[in-house]
Amino acid sequence: QVQLVESGGGLVQPGGSLRLSCAASGSIFSNNRMGWYRQAPGKQRELVAAITSAGITNYADSVKGRFTISRDNAKLTVYLQMNSLKPEDTAVYYCNTVPHRVAWGQGTLVTVSS
Repeated sequence: QVQLVESGGGLVQPGGSLRLSCAASGSIFSNNRMGWYRQAPGKQRELVAAITSAGITNYADSVKGRFTISRDNAKLTVYLQMNSLKPEDTAVYYCNTVPHRVAWGQGTLVTVSS
């Protein structure tokens, strides 16, 4: 059974940084495009960053230049480095395949507030 466990969220002031991690179990990680999604209160879940197994990345316009996605295939882990955080980045962040095919994990809450 594939499981996704996100961690690294927290409360940060505007302009601050956080690094999220997602540990995956099972074989689905290694050969799939992986992504970070987020869901803000009252909004639909959206894909913010994606990375192929070869390391090619894509970003939503709203985070381009501020967020960096990376992966460690040996550790079955995908990361999201978030810099210059803004209040509108406040959301629960999830990882999954792109497009998503695995049950969602519990996510990790990121709150950007002064």
